[in-house]
Amino acid sequence: MKIKSILLTISLILSALLITGCGKKGESWAYDYEPETEVLALYEDGTAKYKGEKYTYTEDNTYIRLKNNSRNIDIRYEKDGDSFVIYEKSTYKQPGKQEDGLGGIWVADNGWSFAFGEDGKFSEENIFFGHYSVDEKTSCIKLMYDDPIPDIHMYFELNGDELTIEYPWPLVGTVKSSKKG
Repeated sequence: MKIKSILLTISLILSALLITGCGKKGESWAYDYEPETEVLALYEDGTAKYKGEKYTYTEDNTYIRLKNNSRNIDIRYEKDGDSFVIYEKSTYKQPGKQEDGLGGIWVADNGWSFAFGEDGKFSEENIFFGHYSVDEKTSCIKLMYDDPIPDIHMYFELNGDELTIEYPWPLVGTVKSSKKG
């Protein structure tokens, strides 16, 4: 009789969890250039998965704040209907920096780079070129590409020879793979 009571209790608990939607996925997002690979999932129970790692999360109108035992990540975002953009941080260095300001070549540990000229021209990865403007009040750089690429704005923080950039990455709803395996 005792085993039946335990099994019944376990069944009731599991049923209650299923009914309340414990861990139910609210949103699943992927980079727009890789729509089948989930980068961010936000669950209704306050948990999240970002780049394969599990977190708890909170959000306000500006940031999704991820937290687990080893990391805290604040991801700036803009969401409007089906349009969702996250701003991921990267830190760039300018070895031998002599002057204050944004001018010069900035390189991240992964090899990504930006070059900002005093004449208002920029290059990204030495592949994409255009003009830029800086809004000091909002700590925002607007990149206006020469190629038929939409203009973007990215947030920045300049601290000596370190430039932290929050770069915009458009997301789309994750597409389920049609591959069978």
